[in-house]
Amino acid sequence: MAKDASFDIVSKVDLQEVANAINQAVKEIAQRFDLKDSNSTIEWDNDETINLTAPDDMKLRNIFTIVQEKFIKRNISSKSMDAGKMEHALGGKVKQEIKIRQGIDKDYAKKINVIIKNSKLKVNSQIQEDQIRVSAKSIDDLQQIMQVLKAEELDIDLQFINYR
Repeated sequence: MAKDASFDIVSKVDLQEVANAINQAVKEIAQRFDLKDSNSTIEWDNDETINLTAPDDMKLRNIFTIVQEKFIKRNISSKSMDAGKMEHALGGKVKQEIKIRQGIDKDYAKKINVIIKNSKLKVNSQIQEDQIRVSAKSIDDLQQIMQVLKAEELDIDLQFINYR
């Protein structure tokens, strides 16, 4: 009897690419005429949070746009960024916190499971911590599931790995 084919659905970001994108954004802020002497900063401590600080809303939006552009150039999906609200900080500055999404949380995993079940294909899906394992007898069914998930408008960046 043939073994089932399977793949894993994950949402991971290469933190080294994030570091490269942030370094490029910091360099651009230091060189851009409108941001050069504005005391605008981007802080990242190799965790999953990026802090942006600027003297006013417009400069903060410009910095956020620069970070987004650098992410896209480094092939990091903008869906992996979870931008918080702009908040006023001490000294009349404005700050914003951006979280990098790593893994699929339970709510999104349940949504993805519902999408898979509603596809009416003969596949099994299991939530395993921060990823989902999808298995089926037919490789064609797995490929159709991939197409269904790519066609959905989800707020999370999905990758398909361990395709066996």
